[in-house]
Amino acid sequence: MKKVCVVTGGSSGIGLSIVKKFIAEGFTVFNIDRQASEIGIYRACDITKVAQVDKIIKDIANEHHISALVSNAGIHYSGNIEVTTEDDLETVFNINVKGAYAAIKAVLPSMKKHKYGAIVLIASDQALIGKRNSFAYNLSKTALASMAKTTALDYAPFNITANAVCPGTIETPLYHQAINKYCEKSGANKAEVHQEEQQLQPLGRLGQPEEVADLVYFMCSEQARFITGSLQVIDGGYTAQ
Repeated sequence: MKKVCVVTGGSSGIGLSIVKKFIAEGFTVFNIDRQASEIGIYRACDITKVAQVDKIIKDIANEHHISALVSNAGIHYSGNIEVTTEDDLETVFNINVKGAYAAIKAVLPSMKKHKYGAIVLIASDQALIGKRNSFAYNLSKTALASMAKTTALDYAPFNITANAVCPGTIETPLYHQAINKYCEKSGANKAEVHQEEQQLQPLGRLGQPEEVADLVYFMCSEQARFITGSLQVIDGGYTAQ
């Protein structure tokens, strides 16, 4: 019987690479996203609607043992606390934090029943450090790190692991979208900004989605069964500075 993985936000960027990786490793993968995809088994969902997430995941669990959950759905938002409106903050937390809460809560009954499961939250290097003009995003990613730790402790007796993977600057559509917005506001040259971002990394380049997917898969594999409650940084050495 094939192992089953549920990925939220698996239609693009890091999420899509994760879906592809798990499929390549023999998993049946359900992709829960508002954006349609032909990769994996797609389920349309608004991740901010807890009841909707709960129904979709429980319907999957009724037919399959979900052995892995990757909570990846998220958005980026740039701005300090003064320019961050109440609506901005609510939007970021609804997607980045409440979406993860909904997915984890929905998958736990199945994992507890089978006394097995691996949960990975896609956080950020900003779960460990602060960055300028990143008030709401930074806050949300720190919340995901906390969620991984508390879930790890609460569900260790059921042989369920929970960890956060914390990518640094990864070259995804979300990255390019953020750079484009910055250049529109500042008038900066995108090629120059992109080059500067690469130079900020000790390894001299940006990370690739496939590299994050490889780490996520490892965290859900048998080789990582003694790792739980951890923050796994994949940032080219950025936070070591």
